[in-house]
Amino acid sequence: MSGMMGIYYLDGRSVNKQDLEKMVNTLAHRGPDGADIWHDGNLGFGHRMLWTTPESLLEKLPLVNQTGDLVITSDARIDNREELLSILQINDCPLEKITDTQLILAAYQKWGELCSEHLLGDFAFAIWDRKKETLFCARDHFGVKPFYYYYQPNQEFIFASEIKALLCLPHVPRRLNEVRIGDYLALMMEDQKITTYKNILRLPPAHSMVVSQSGIQQWSYWSLNPEHEIHLADNEAYAQEFRQIFTEAVKCRLRSAFPMISQLSGGLDSSAVTCVARNLLAGVGKTPLHTISSIFDKVTECDERPFINAVLEQGGFIPHYIHGDEFGPLSNLDSIFQYEDEALLGPSHFYPWMIYRAAKELGMRISLDGFDGDTTVSHGIARLTELGRQGKWKALIQEAKAVAAQHNVSPYVVFRGHGLPYLQDLVKKWQWIKFVKTVQLIHKHFGVSRKLLIIDHGIKPLWEQIQLFWRGQHRQKASPDWSVPQTPLVNRNFAQRIRLDERMQTLDPPREAPLTLRQEHWRSLTQGILAYTLEQMDQYAAMFSLEVRHPFMDKRLIEFCLALPSEQKLYQGWGRMIMRRALEGILPESIQWRGGKADLSPNFNNGLLNRDRQILDQVMSQKIKHLEKYINLDFLQTAYQRILSADNQASNDDWMTVWQAVILASWLDFKGLAP
Repeated sequence: MSGMMGIYYLDGRSVNKQDLEKMVNTLAHRGPDGADIWHDGNLGFGHRMLWTTPESLLEKLPLVNQTGDLVITSDARIDNREELLSILQINDCPLEKITDTQLILAAYQKWGELCSEHLLGDFAFAIWDRKKETLFCARDHFGVKPFYYYYQPNQEFIFASEIKALLCLPHVPRRLNEVRIGDYLALMMEDQKITTYKNILRLPPAHSMVVSQSGIQQWSYWSLNPEHEIHLADNEAYAQEFRQIFTEAVKCRLRSAFPMISQLSGGLDSSAVTCVARNLLAGVGKTPLHTISSIFDKVTECDERPFINAVLEQGGFIPHYIHGDEFGPLSNLDSIFQYEDEALLGPSHFYPWMIYRAAKELGMRISLDGFDGDTTVSHGIARLTELGRQGKWKALIQEAKAVAAQHNVSPYVVFRGHGLPYLQDLVKKWQWIKFVKTVQLIHKHFGVSRKLLIIDHGIKPLWEQIQLFWRGQHRQKASPDWSVPQTPLVNRNFAQRIRLDERMQTLDPPREAPLTLRQEHWRSLTQGILAYTLEQMDQYAAMFSLEVRHPFMDKRLIEFCLALPSEQKLYQGWGRMIMRRALEGILPESIQWRGGKADLSPNFNNGLLNRDRQILDQVMSQKIKHLEKYINLDFLQTAYQRILSADNQASNDDWMTVWQAVILASWLDFKGLAP
C-alpha cells in the first residue's frame, strides 16, 4: 500500500510543483518511508512510499526509464513475478532487485496498452508515454487498489489513490453528487464509476484507460466467464486443485520484508488464510505468524474464542487481541472521517478500525484478511433452485433436508422457498405424469396435502394458462418484472428528481431468480458493492500506514471457484464443500465443519443504544433534520422509536435505516457538505 497521484494539463499549462507537493503531503499517511515528485511541462507525478516487499526497499518512484520516454507511478504488488521475469528478460539488473513497478513498465514496453491482461496481483498505476503523448492507467481485477480521477475535457486530468488528494487542489470543485446519495440510501452501489463528489470518478476494476488531448478511452481488459465449467476426475481431484490454487494465493501475498499479522476471527475464511500462511512461513524458517482477533467479554454471544483458540492451539502463532465490545459503531467517527472520503456503508466498520490501529501499535505493515471467502467459494444455496429447475426432485429433497439440519429450520420451509415454485413448470409443459409423481414424492417426504399441491401448483397455473390463451396473449413473451423496489427511507420528491427508480431498474442485479448456481455466483462476484467495500477497507488500513492483502480476491482462485460444478459448492447440506475437503488436516476439525459463525448484530445494537447512545441522540436531534430533502423523516423517526422501545420489536431493517441516516448525516456534517 502506497500512494500515487498525478496532474496532466491537457491545455498545455505547466504543472505547478507546489500542487504536486500538496497532493503528496495530503497522502502522507499512505507512505511514511519516502516521498518524491516528477514533473515536466504540463505533466507531473507524485508518490508516497510504504515499504512492504523486499524489492520495495530499493524502489524509488516516480520511475523514469533509461531512455526517458516512459514515466510511471504506482501502488502495486505483482504476484506473477516469476512468469513475467521469464518472459520479459530484464537482464540489466539482478532478479531479486527488480521491483514490481519495473515489471509493470517492462510489460508496457512489450505489450503496450494490453499489458494489464498479463498482470496478476493488486495494482493501480499510471504511465506517461512521451512518444505517444498519452497517459495510460489501469486498475486490478477486483479493485483492491483504488484509482480516482477528476477530468475536464481539453483542460485537465488529475488522479490519485484517494479523493482527498484531488480535493486539496483549489481548482477541483468540492460539490456533492446527489445521485450517489440516492444510491447510498437505496443500498445500491452498483455504479462503479461515480463517487459522492460531482465530476470525481473512479476507474472501475479490471479497466484500462488512455488519456490524451483528444479525450479519454476506457475499456475492460478482463471479465469473469459465467459459462466456463471445470470437470475433474473426482472429489479428491477437485479438493487437491483448490488446495494448490488457494495455497498459491496465500503464498504470493506473503512476500514481505517485515513480520506479518493475520486477522483471525475463528470463521472458516480467516482460519483458512491464517493456517495456510503459518504453514508456508514455517516451511521456509520464518518467524511465527502474528494473529489479531476480536474478543467479547461483555456481549458474550458474539465471542468466538473457542474457535480462535482451536487455531492457536495448533502452534506457530503469536496471538494478539482487541476487545470488540469496548467501542460502538459511532465511536471515533471524527478520526475515521478524516480519512474516509465517502459515507460508510456497512455497520461493522469499527472492527477493522480497531484491528488496524492495534496492528500499527504492534509495528506491523502488512495484514492478511479472509475478506469475502463466502462470495469467492460460494455457499451454493442456489443449487437448490437449480435442482428444482432441472426437475431433480429427489436430489433437491435430500439437499433441502440436509441444509435445514445445518441451519435448524424446517426442511419443508427450505424446499418450499427453493423448489416448490418450479413444480408448476411440469404443468406448463403438460407433463402431468411427472407432476403427479412429484406431488406424491413431496407428500411422502414432507406430509404436505396432495390436494393443496395439485390445486395450488397444478390447477391454478393451468387455469391461468387457459385464460391467457383465450385472451390471445399466449404468443407474447413473459415481460420482465419492472416493479419498483421499495426505498421507504428515501424522500420521494428527491427520488423522482434524481430518477432513482429508473436507476434501480437499470443498475440493480436482475430480480428474477438465476437459472443456475453459477449464474447466481457470477452475479455476486460482479456486484459494485465488492469494489466499494475494498476501497473503504483500503482507506481504513491507510489511516495506519498498513497494507491489507486478500487471498480470496485472487483472480485464479475466483475463476476456479466460479467454474466448479454446483455439487462442489453445496453437498449434503454443507456449503463451500470443496474448501472443507481441501483443507482437511490443515484446519482444526471444529472449524472445518462449522455450519455458520457468530452473529455480531447484538454487539452493534448494544453499542448503538448504550456505548454510543449520547452520540446517537445528538445526531437524531440536531443533524438529521438537515437531511430532510433526502430522507423520509417520518419513516426514520418511526424506525428510531421502535429501536428505543422496551419491547424489542425493532427489525433488522429498522436498525439499518437508523444506521444509514445517522452515518450519512454525521459524514456530511463533518465534511461540511450538509444541505
